[in-house]
Amino acid sequence: MRLWAFLRLWSLLWHIGLPFVLLYLWRRGRKDRLYAQHLGERFGRYPRGLAGSVWVHAVSLGELRSAVPLIRALLEKGETVVVTLFTPAGRREAEKVFAAEIAAGKLMSVWVPLETSWAYARFFKAFRPKLGLVMEIEIWPRMIFASAHARVPLYMCNAQYPTDSMARDARFGIRPALMRGFAGAFVKSDLQAQRFASVGVRNITVTGELRFDQPIPAEQLAAAARLRPQLGPRRVIAFASVTEPEEPLFLAAAQEILSVRTPPIILFIPRAPERFAEVAKAMTDKGILFARRSQRLDRKFAPQSVAPMDVLLGDSLGEMYFYLGLADRVVVGGGFQPKGSHNIIEPLALELPVLVGPHIQTIEYPAVEAIAAGVCHQTTADRLVRDVLDWPDPSPEAITAFVAAHSGATVRTLAAIAPLLRP
Repeated sequence: MRLWAFLRLWSLLWHIGLPFVLLYLWRRGRKDRLYAQHLGERFGRYPRGLAGSVWVHAVSLGELRSAVPLIRALLEKGETVVVTLFTPAGRREAEKVFAAEIAAGKLMSVWVPLETSWAYARFFKAFRPKLGLVMEIEIWPRMIFASAHARVPLYMCNAQYPTDSMARDARFGIRPALMRGFAGAFVKSDLQAQRFASVGVRNITVTGELRFDQPIPAEQLAAAARLRPQLGPRRVIAFASVTEPEEPLFLAAAQEILSVRTPPIILFIPRAPERFAEVAKAMTDKGILFARRSQRLDRKFAPQSVAPMDVLLGDSLGEMYFYLGLADRVVVGGGFQPKGSHNIIEPLALELPVLVGPHIQTIEYPAVEAIAAGVCHQTTADRLVRDVLDWPDPSPEAITAFVAAHSGATVRTLAAIAPLLRP
C-alpha cells in the first residue's frame, strides 16, 4: 500500500513538474545544445524502432564507458542494442564509440524516456526489448514498473549498494521496495550480493566489475608516450576527476608540492568541463605556472608550445587515458568530499599507484580490495601532500595481478543473461 501511494505521488509530481523539466533542459541546452535536441525521445517518440533489442540504460558518460565491453560482446553475438542516456556526454560517447554499428542499424543511442507511464509505453512499443540492463545504481520507479507491465525483465547490472545508500534506506525504506521490483541483479562482489539480498532482492548473480574489461584507447597511450620525454626527468603526478568542492584543496596541495626541492609536474584534470575556465583563473590568481591542454597541444596531441610549465590543466573530455599515460601516480578526486570518490580502475589498468580520499562509499568495490592489496592508498586532506610525495610505490606486478584477478565480468554477465537472449 505504501509503495502504491508513493508511485501515485511520484507520477503526480512528474506530470505537474513536466514544464519545469522542459525549462531545465532548455536552460542546460543554452550551454550544451544537445540537451535541447531530440526532445521527442524524452517523451517516447523515436524516428524508428529496433525491435527485439537488448536495452542498456547507461545514464551518462561513466556508466556508458562501463557498459562498452558488454555492449560490444552483445553485438558480436548478433544482438541489436538500444542504449538510453540522459546526458549529452554519454550520448556523444556512444555515438563516437559505436559509430559503425549505428550506421549499420545494429545499435541506437537515444534519450531515456521521462518518468511517465505513457512515455515508457511508447518506448516499449518502438523497441520491444528482450531485456533491460540498468548500469550501476540507477533506481527509477516508473522505469521499473513500466518494464514489469510490459513484461520486459529489467536487471540491475554492474550493481553495487553503497553503505551511505543502505543507511538512508534504513530510515526511509522506499528504495528497497523498488529494488525488489527488478527481475534480478548482476552485482560486483560477494559483499554486494549480501547487501542486496538483505533487502529482499532476488535472483542475484556475482559477475564482477565491468570497468576492468574496458578497452584502453591505444592512440591516447601512444600520444602520451611521445610527449612524456619532452617533460624531462621530473615525476608526473595526476590529480584526476577533481570535483568543484575539492578544487581549493587540490590547488593548495599543488602549490605545496611544487615548493619542494625537485618538484614534479602536475596534471590537474577537473571533473566537469564547465569548471575549466574557473580553474584556469584560480591558477592564474595563485601565480601557478600552468598551460592548458587545449592551447599547449593540438587535437592530435602535438605540442604547440615548449614554454616551461609546472601544471598541465586537462581542459578536454574523453582523454583521461592520455593524461594517465603521462603520470607516475594518480590521486583520484571525489573522495575528499562527502559524495564519494570516482573510478580508480583506469589508473590501475595502466599499472599506476592510486591515492583516494576518505569517502570511498561510491567505489567500495574495488577500492576496499585494492587498499587491502596495497595497490591503492587511502589518505585525508591533512595528509594529502605528504602521502603524494612519500607513499612508496607498489610494484607493477602487484597491480597487474590485482587487475587480472578482478577482470572477466563481461563473460560472466553474458553467461547470466544467455537464457534471456533467445528469440
